[in-house]
Amino acid sequence: MATTAEIAQAVVESLNATAFSRPFTAERAYLPLFDLGEMATLHVTVVAAGRTMKPVCRAHLEVEHRIEIAVQQKLAGEGLADCDPLLDLVGEIADHFTGQRLAGAPEAAWVKTEHAPLIAPEHLNELRQFTSVLTVTYRTWEN
Repeated sequence: MATTAEIAQAVVESLNATAFSRPFTAERAYLPLFDLGEMATLHVTVVAAGRTMKPVCRAHLEVEHRIEIAVQQKLAGEGLADCDPLLDLVGEIADHFTGQRLAGAPEAAWVKTEHAPLIAPEHLNELRQFTSVLTVTYRTWEN
């Protein structure tokens, strides 16, 4: 049985083992805070965001693990040419996990991938920073 933190770590390992259109090194954190000066570099942060448990029968629980993947980078501008390549990267990451099991946590079954909002408007407006968050949900079963 994998814990939510172990599933998040398996997500990090899967991201770092894959070549995407833009290079990055994913990191796991519980509080992904960065100085604005550091944001010129592309940041991909994985957070163990939540867990929901419900009974399946008298002796078993179904556990859903929510893992958030944040993609962030300070932009030169706010236009389509600045945001579209990063949004494409987020789409690649979503496609990478959708429908797939994790090599580092094979007992966790993919349930869904959510991507809303596509870009955090307050970060774009106030910080000139692209911020997009995917939520990937995996299911495990416990006795």
